[in-house]
Amino acid sequence: MNQVNIDLYSDTHTKPSAAMRQAMAEAEVGDEQQFEDPTVNKLCDMVATLLGKERAVFLPSGTMCNQISFRVHCRPGDEIILDFSAHPINAESGGPPALAMAQTRAIHTERGIFTADQVQEAIRPRRRHSPLSRVLSVENTTNFGGGAVWPVEQVAAVTAVAHENGMASHMDGARLMNAVVESGTPAGDYARHFDSIWLDLSKGLGCPIGGVLAGSDDFIEQAWRFKQQMGGAMRQAGIVAAAGVYALEHNVERLREDHENARAFARAIAQIPGIALSHDRCDTNIVFFEVAETGLTAAEVAERLAGKGVRIGAMGPSQMRAVTHLDVDGDDLAAAAQALREVLA
Repeated sequence: MNQVNIDLYSDTHTKPSAAMRQAMAEAEVGDEQQFEDPTVNKLCDMVATLLGKERAVFLPSGTMCNQISFRVHCRPGDEIILDFSAHPINAESGGPPALAMAQTRAIHTERGIFTADQVQEAIRPRRRHSPLSRVLSVENTTNFGGGAVWPVEQVAAVTAVAHENGMASHMDGARLMNAVVESGTPAGDYARHFDSIWLDLSKGLGCPIGGVLAGSDDFIEQAWRFKQQMGGAMRQAGIVAAAGVYALEHNVERLREDHENARAFARAIAQIPGIALSHDRCDTNIVFFEVAETGLTAAEVAERLAGKGVRIGAMGPSQMRAVTHLDVDGDDLAAAAQALREVLA
């Protein structure tokens, strides 16, 4: 197995820093299920305040945040409207129909950002033959849209249509803080348009695990029931919650470095013969690119890069994705671009 020196596969591959590990080691803990873990309580209070919501709940993963939200909002046979590239459709093992017993209705866009008119068109007429359009889900930033940031004005427009039609609104905030840092829009300004919203700790914020889901007091009370059912209730979880507290206090503004590094990497690889960027701009920390013109498949390019200690994901027959994060710097990105140039020479 090749040693990975520069890992651009995903920002989920970050490792907790020494300072974060120290915070975890020193965390005050208690029984999380009894609300007796002071560090978990602190993290939840921090996120609820950040997002302007009444309460929050600490969960093991962002996928669980999405699936619990859908279970709270939906009844069997309901429908969730979201982009065709959204994580719950493509990367959550069929969770909505399996767990919430709700089906999905996809809106097709180029970068994962749809319009109010598209939402209105997707909403089902209310008749007994059709599923009930129950939830609108927005992903910010958009993963398969290349890290695109939702303008808050467009968030307001699409969620207004949902609410006017009696639907709940949900934000998949896997990279919400990337959107906040890049756009200058406060997290609470995004959050006020949603009935449920979560932010991930284990991506650019650098934590080893976890997401925090926020909403009204009643929503979180129901979310706790499903957390228990789905095996997500924990005990002395303050050890990992401490990483989240540390991240929110120290690792948010530094996300700008990831965005700058991603743009520099995109500029560098765009000069390599046979490489074509998948999107016309790099908003945050995700760079998709095509290798079809090189005569190699994405898997072949990934394998050759691995031989040089560089890991970049093959996302399809000819598409690859590089994701910047706190464990790679500008020199690493320059070296990765040079490795790509060499394996294609």
